[in-house]
Amino acid sequence: MIVSTIAAICDLYFNKIPNWLTFPAAVVAVVYHTALSGWGGFLFSLEGIILGTALLVPYYLLGGMGAGDVKLMGAAGGFLGPHGVLMAFLFTALTGGLYAFILLARHGSLKKSAIRFKTMLTTFLLTKNLVYIPPPEIKQKPRLLYGLVIAVGTLLAMGLGNRVS
Repeated sequence: MIVSTIAAICDLYFNKIPNWLTFPAAVVAVVYHTALSGWGGFLFSLEGIILGTALLVPYYLLGGMGAGDVKLMGAAGGFLGPHGVLMAFLFTALTGGLYAFILLARHGSLKKSAIRFKTMLTTFLLTKNLVYIPPPEIKQKPRLLYGLVIAVGTLLAMGLGNRVS
């Protein structure tokens, strides 16, 4: 999907996914599906936009990603419909987890995180008390580029999604 690729490039270079990309993409998706299938196509696209947006809003509200990422998933939902955007979301989550794992390893935080989680789990199993050990302060946190991750997840859903269902 061209929109996802442009969004990934914008996120990589400018740390932002622009509205001039996401809003027109969503409109084009609605117009395309409406022209193709009438009222049913309109609803298909609209449901995809709503679901795609709704899936990422909680992460945005918790400060885990930017609004552009949410709007990008909504625009992808406009093209993919509700089932397709759910598949894109699942592939995005898997890709994002792998990407975060790689970033932690690359920045030397993976071993420290594993030790923290092992200590918390051991404490819980031995005492039945859940004790949270906060991560150490990091001077420069690695940045997870969700635009890139959403693009990969969307492309995987488009390529593999029909085979998964």
